[in-house]
Amino acid sequence: MPAEVLLSASAAAPASPWMRVRVALLRWFDTGAAADAEAGAGRIDWLRAAPFVGMHLACLGVFVVGVSRTALAVALALYVVRMFAITGFYHRYFAHRTFRTSRAVQFTFACIGASCVQRGPLWWAAHHRRHHQHADTERDPHSPRLQGFLWSHMGWFLTPEGFRTDWQRIPDFARYPELRWLDRWDVLVPVALATCLFIAGMLLKHLAPALGTSGGQLLVWGFFVSTVALFHVTVTINSLAHRFGTRRFETRDDSRNNVLLALLTFGEGWHNNHHFFPGSARQGFRWWELDLTFYGLKLMAAFGLVQGLKSVPARVQRAGRG
Repeated sequence: MPAEVLLSASAAAPASPWMRVRVALLRWFDTGAAADAEAGAGRIDWLRAAPFVGMHLACLGVFVVGVSRTALAVALALYVVRMFAITGFYHRYFAHRTFRTSRAVQFTFACIGASCVQRGPLWWAAHHRRHHQHADTERDPHSPRLQGFLWSHMGWFLTPEGFRTDWQRIPDFARYPELRWLDRWDVLVPVALATCLFIAGMLLKHLAPALGTSGGQLLVWGFFVSTVALFHVTVTINSLAHRFGTRRFETRDDSRNNVLLALLTFGEGWHNNHHFFPGSARQGFRWWELDLTFYGLKLMAAFGLVQGLKSVPARVQRAGRG
């Protein structure tokens, strides 16, 4: 049965349990097959969330495949590259437009960001724009003040409403067909990455056995462990950076600056700075506030890959405490 027919049939009449399962399976791959945001609002859609749960369970595979320096190096390298794609491009570019770049670079880093299994760039940016507009109010999708730690950390995006891309919030980038395609079929990128890691590990096992790795080992460490760690560190900005840390600026939300989170997220932990002035490509407003993402963007600018990095205005620098 074609996808459109399956979805229209499920919407036209009360779905049987088997039909609900089939529709949920379809939505694992085709995120454009969006559920009714009002149906089950505020409730986790466990069928659709099953792959997210499965990724965490797959990390237990470390006890089966073992560990090697090669696997740890691959996991760390993928954490670094993909964290930069999330912080530099998903966040500072797609959500806030704090610099300019070419269409090719835009799509390249959109694909790298999609490999993080944090959905497509348009979905991510649209939800983040909503967060800034309604931070720590009832319309904020992930406020720890109102909804608690677990919901703000990961519960909010597992609901029918959370799965949907709010196209009205992202018209500037929705005009690019390649980004719309990627946003719909984002799961293809992490599947391709996982497949490549497994094949690379099998080849290394036979061609360079001294490295002590295998297909299963690179898959578990390079993809599952690295991706799950990357996810949880990223979303601490939603859950922990609105509860723990210092406040240089008086904002209408609970955002905090947290040095530990800033180190783990390459600068995103300077969250109170960011909420006070989200229009800057730099989130560490003081010289001593380490912001690895900004340094990476400066390096890309030196090679002409990005342009027009927006700086922190002097008036903003003078406004804060400390």
